[in-house]
Amino acid sequence: MTRTLSPVAGTNRALIVDDDDDMRYLLRAVIERANEGLQVAAEAADAAEALDRWRATQPDVIVLDHRMPGTTGLEVAAQILAESPEQSIILFSAYLDDDLVSKAAEIGIRTCISKDRYDDIPEALWRYGPAA
Repeated sequence: MTRTLSPVAGTNRALIVDDDDDMRYLLRAVIERANEGLQVAAEAADAAEALDRWRATQPDVIVLDHRMPGTTGLEVAAQILAESPEQSIILFSAYLDDDLVSKAAEIGIRTCISKDRYDDIPEALWRYGPAA
């Protein structure tokens, strides 16, 4: 299930993109628990849905899974950054290696976070959100 919320002034709004329902639920819970101005603007389960939700909600930060069926997170990020070079994107993956991190930096992804460090997501949202 995906969700879309209305923007609220003074918040840092995130789009969560992950093909795993449980991971989206976990990220939403971590973000909502952190509160402090963080909000989940929308969720998406695949690349096409991610692009639709991104265009519809214009989030401050995108938390983007790399390994999804079909289109990878790097490919989605490249499409988004081609349209909006200032969009803040956090690549979120269980399979980070130096090559992936390097490619992510080359296309303009702000940072990469391993899925086993999901508790770092709120800090990254604050760091790479609109005030950054």
